[in-house]
Amino acid sequence: MFILIGSLAFADLLAGLGLIMNFTFIYLLHSELASLLSAGLLIAAFSASVCNLLTITIDRYLSLYNALTYHTERTVAFTYTVLVVLWVLCITLGLLPALGWNCLNDESSCSVLKPVTKNNAAVLSVSFLLIFAMMMQLYLQICKIAFRHAQQIAVQHQFMTTSHASSTTKGVSTLSIILATFAFCWIPFAVYSLVADYRYPMIYTYATVLPATCNSVINPFIYAFRNPDFQKSLWVACCGCVPTNFSLRPRTSSDV
Repeated sequence: MFILIGSLAFADLLAGLGLIMNFTFIYLLHSELASLLSAGLLIAAFSASVCNLLTITIDRYLSLYNALTYHTERTVAFTYTVLVVLWVLCITLGLLPALGWNCLNDESSCSVLKPVTKNNAAVLSVSFLLIFAMMMQLYLQICKIAFRHAQQIAVQHQFMTTSHASSTTKGVSTLSIILATFAFCWIPFAVYSLVADYRYPMIYTYATVLPATCNSVINPFIYAFRNPDFQKSLWVACCGCVPTNFSLRPRTSSDV
């Protein structure tokens, strides 16, 4: 899980750097090569961010669905292999504009993501919507598994303790926050990319891109800072100590 979160953090960092470069190249350096490179970096970074989110979702689902065999099947080597494939795919997508998949020679075919063509932007948008649908389905399954585990515990103990009920409720609320935030940040931009083209004012593009960018800022708070292991590490890194009232509780479905 920590390896996947680290990969997500790196993708979000690249997305922020890509936005700065894109703004600089568009308004300060009028170069086609620079425009292609900045657009490629943005596509690669945002694709990696979304794909990492999907990978984390799949990992969470498998950690609950195959709880007994999860640690033997999902080894560190397997995780690194998945991430290598993921990043190679995303970097390939980022290289497509520089390899000729651009609209520099035909401005009428440009999308709101110039120099990306309308067709390529549509493919990226539809792919994102499919990924969102997969994430929503997986999170629904995670909620079902969490409630089923809680019911099994209740049957074994003849009642559901307050801690178990609180843990299950917290897990479901966390998943709801994750899914709602992801949808709010990305769906407006995905839909706008499908219906708009280069003739639309840039202000509309920036207005829809901004929430997607904010998702990269929000991700650490959702996927890392709520985790007790990360909280302890942050305390140690920032002040060299751990608060006396800090307790590293056992992991539950809300941490997965």
